[in-house]
Amino acid sequence: MKVLIACEFSGIVREAFKARGHDAWSCDLLDTEVPGQHIKGDFRSIIQDTWDFVGYHYECRVMANSGVRWLYEIPGRWQELDEACEIFNITISDTRPGYSENPIQHKHARQRILRNYDQIIHPWQFSHTTKKATCLWLNGGLIKLNHTKIIPLELRTDEIHREPPGPDRWKNRSRTFRGIANAMATQWG
Repeated sequence: MKVLIACEFSGIVREAFKARGHDAWSCDLLDTEVPGQHIKGDFRSIIQDTWDFVGYHYECRVMANSGVRWLYEIPGRWQELDEACEIFNITISDTRPGYSENPIQHKHARQRILRNYDQIIHPWQFSHTTKKATCLWLNGGLIKLNHTKIIPLELRTDEIHREPPGPDRWKNRSRTFRGIANAMATQWG
């Protein structure tokens, strides 16, 4: 299967699909952190190609609950929100098998998004101790992702929410966990 993981600089999901024998590619405005089949550029320029499966990890900065306060404090942020939601709507309107992922969105983003998410997952449902709610919009008849290994409540941590301020904070908070990537590739590939 020809797979595109759009807006993924880490290469984690791409490599999970590749490990299962797929012709997997990632695409992002940034270089990939893991060498492999990567297209540096805007995903909108290549999604018309013949991909059998497309996973979208579109930027959440202005749509996520964690960033809602900045709408009121940073000039131009409302316009950024409108543009981000317009692009995100492209991802959830794709009719091919695939998904879009994003954190829980604030009410202003939800008002601009065409449809509600289909599923919420956490890394602790896929063998990681971390708490991090991630919403999935499923496209093309894709089924919900089944949990693979649930970590007990007393072992779950908040390291993502407690990531210290710094230039790479957004990157560290946005990477997909390997357990989730492996579940996606195994169950959807």
